[in-house]
Amino acid sequence: MLDTLSICRRAMKRQGHLIEAIAERSNLEMAYYKARKGKLCKASVWAFSQNLEENLRALQRQLLSGEVEVGGYHFFTIYDPKKRQICAAPFAQRVLHHALMNVCHPYFERVQTADSYASRIGRGTHAALQKANEHHRRCRWFLKLDVRKYFDSIHHGVLRRQLCRMFKDARLLRIFDQIIDSYCVTSGRGVPIGNLTSQYFANHYLSAADHFAREVLRLPAYIRYMDDMVLWHTDKTALLEAGYRYRDFVEHRLHLTLKPFCLNEHTRGLPFLGYLLYPNRIRLASKSRKRFIYKTREYVLRLDKGEWTQKTYQRHAEALTAFTLHADAKAFRRKVIQQAERLP
Repeated sequence: MLDTLSICRRAMKRQGHLIEAIAERSNLEMAYYKARKGKLCKASVWAFSQNLEENLRALQRQLLSGEVEVGGYHFFTIYDPKKRQICAAPFAQRVLHHALMNVCHPYFERVQTADSYASRIGRGTHAALQKANEHHRRCRWFLKLDVRKYFDSIHHGVLRRQLCRMFKDARLLRIFDQIIDSYCVTSGRGVPIGNLTSQYFANHYLSAADHFAREVLRLPAYIRYMDDMVLWHTDKTALLEAGYRYRDFVEHRLHLTLKPFCLNEHTRGLPFLGYLLYPNRIRLASKSRKRFIYKTREYVLRLDKGEWTQKTYQRHAEALTAFTLHADAKAFRRKVIQQAERLP
């Protein structure tokens, strides 16, 4: 049986000499275009663009020296779908983050298992939902787990050790250290929601748990979407035992705290990513239904008041409706839209 240390380390050759590729002018230009996508009207993007040549050269010098500018975050709160504090880095740092991950992405990716679906190209919410639905049909029992205040709880020391096992380029590791040290919720813990680097760090952080589930626990079915995990089994007792071992690994090795278990039969409905999964159907979860009702009414009101054009309304409505198309919600969707259009 594999021990947990080998699971965490993932025998692989550490990558070096990446900073030169990250600092390449072509990579920095690509990072700039990615960072500005959809944000061309913002003052910070316009200001950076006005002196693009010098700003990219400055960023290149920082990368090659291993000393980068970090911090200066702008904080704001969103309430959709739930309350979160978002941390927005200055635009130059967002370019830096894209430059880093353009090159480092493959090395983060190859540590992931097939069971992880967040922040990965070609995967995402709906691929995770489809796979979870397949597992849910086959296995009688499920165990739903998630981490308490995940992004705020990520342990800086553990994250650093994980990165050191993947990379050996001293300048790159020093840059990662500076980004990690630029933010904390409590001493030595937390990564900011909003940074591209945080998405990679957070998804990578729990990859050791994925390998533990797959290679040590050998579960019949398992899936993880960032810090939402589901374990399935045909045997209730075996599943509960696996859940305790999984919890011990996450809490002792990764220094995280899991919320109380949600153990049930698959006929009871699995809450996952805003849906309720049953063996033969998928429904919208209660919060998703309420959100759809609220947003539909808001969008119709904005259109009626002339705040939005028909084109803007249609773009938002299509995005909102797309989420419901993956559930058995046709009648619900039609009823909500009809009621919203009849509002005074």
